[in-house]
Amino acid sequence: MNLVFVPKPCGLFISHCYSTLFGRDLYPSQRLLHILQHAVNQQSQKFIRESHAQVITHGLEQNNFLITKLISAYSTCGDLNESTLIFDLVSTRTVCIWNSLINGYVKNCVFHGAFHRFNEMQQCDIVPDDFTLSTLAKASSELRNVTVGKSIHGKIVRLGFIFDIVVANSLISMYFKYGECKESLKLFDEMPERNSGSWNVLLAGYASSNDCFYVKEAWDIVVRSMQIDGVKPDAFTISSLLPLCGNPIGKLNYGKELHCYIVKNELDLDFGSNVHLGCGLIDMYSRDNKITASRHVFDQIKRRNIYVWTAMVRGYVQNKDPDKALILFQEMQMRDGILPNRISLISLLPACNSLAGLMNGKQIHGFAIRKGFNDDASLCNALIDMYSKCGSLEKARKVFESDSFHKDTISWTTLISAYGLHGQGKESIRLYNDMIKLGIKPDQIAVVGVLSACSRSGLIKEGLQLYSTAVQDYRVEPTAEICAVIVDMLGNMGELEQALNFIKTMPLEPGPSVWGALVSASIRYKDYKMLELAYRSLIELEPENPSNFISLSNLYASASRWDLVAELRHTMKERGLRKSPGCSWININTKTHCFHVADKAHPSSKLIYEVLDHVFSTMNEPISDDLEYWI
Repeated sequence: MNLVFVPKPCGLFISHCYSTLFGRDLYPSQRLLHILQHAVNQQSQKFIRESHAQVITHGLEQNNFLITKLISAYSTCGDLNESTLIFDLVSTRTVCIWNSLINGYVKNCVFHGAFHRFNEMQQCDIVPDDFTLSTLAKASSELRNVTVGKSIHGKIVRLGFIFDIVVANSLISMYFKYGECKESLKLFDEMPERNSGSWNVLLAGYASSNDCFYVKEAWDIVVRSMQIDGVKPDAFTISSLLPLCGNPIGKLNYGKELHCYIVKNELDLDFGSNVHLGCGLIDMYSRDNKITASRHVFDQIKRRNIYVWTAMVRGYVQNKDPDKALILFQEMQMRDGILPNRISLISLLPACNSLAGLMNGKQIHGFAIRKGFNDDASLCNALIDMYSKCGSLEKARKVFESDSFHKDTISWTTLISAYGLHGQGKESIRLYNDMIKLGIKPDQIAVVGVLSACSRSGLIKEGLQLYSTAVQDYRVEPTAEICAVIVDMLGNMGELEQALNFIKTMPLEPGPSVWGALVSASIRYKDYKMLELAYRSLIELEPENPSNFISLSNLYASASRWDLVAELRHTMKERGLRKSPGCSWININTKTHCFHVADKAHPSSKLIYEVLDHVFSTMNEPISDDLEYWI
């Protein structure tokens, strides 16, 4: 499949604004404010500069309203230098002008610069207003600096803005980001007046919390209390709740109820302020493996933006349908003329994780370079993963060695795992050691990656040493995945007793992955006593998994222990367990074909079976000793 990247339509609408707005019976300052707003809406720095020139031409460079708008416009387009230059040329600076510059720093994630400007503002005896303080509360939450945040809180109290709804909402959000949920609740309870934004901030904070108590509170108390308080849930409320549907604490059925609420209250899913609702619904259904429902929501949205398309592409990728993901990605450009961004490329790359997808992966990589996206660490990490899974380890290494992006722990871990996947255990260990020498502390995923490499390469001694060092020296908490890799590593080399001893002394309860690793090793070395123990343990852990019953039943059947076979079959029948048939698949010309046992549903099944019969008959023919046969 050829992934065509089409150009984005030009901003003819802005040119039209220049020709029409100047013809209206408005003061020059009013006309320029209208034009600047259109330029900001279109994210056009070119037209902002033309508007700036008009401001100078009309001698309005000291007009407070226009200067405030110009500073904000340049900041929105990421040009802080121009915003600062305009600010420095203003003779009389009002609080609005200061706010515009400080907010510009925050928009561009220059948080320390925002506080530096705030200090200058205080030295000029300019008293901050509610907008200043709420902006600084947001900046301090992004810095994750509790000391700075509490300092801003104190300033708000001294200036008497603590009862301002907008400021209080910003403080509640700030403390949630610090992980101080009790402080957020205290502020919320002390508010004399609340609006829908107050409840939404509280709900979003609960939803983002890793604490199971607060996630449960979001469902059981906040939504109910919000309605008792007379505040109707809006689009933001629903979008905060949707990610909880599918959460272990949340309930999937709530997602359908929320969808019904959206339809009943006629909340628009179309492009605009509520577009996040459509994305949330698509994501929710995709996580629940209901991709048809996701597509139904997607088809209902008539004016789709990049986020809606990306959510649907990601849904197909999550549900193991790479063909439809690639087709939809192409339609996004050809039908709506929307160019991909970094997130859409990262979402699509897993669809190329096979040898057949290598060409598409290369096209995405080329597009990323042309658009200057190759400085994004997340995208480069996804490219490393894609190339390694497509069998191109050399290209994965080239992406990693590029100086265009800052390598993080994920970058190192991805390449370490890639070398392990290709059976190059020693190279994987070398990379792991290089990472540590650079001062990057290994995490649990990095340890899993390097231990998996040792397992595939039979490096038991090195693997056990790495495990010991990670746990003792770097305080890496052993997980079920790490322990499963150790069992797999020992089992692959026939050290079944040592593997069992490790399981018995594990710092956590062995899970299905651990016993599954012992099952594989026991089958390989025909240790039926160990195999029975492992299967019995799996059945205890997964009483509803029919595969474990079938496997243990087959083991007993091979040993002619028919009484135990009958017992297992009876237990399965009582519990209503039935194993799904196995499935094989093959990718031909970017299309995936699936087959089950004795499957005749494929349109070419007759031809397939004829070819198979011919192959079987050829295999059964006696081999000729004639040398010419081999030539």
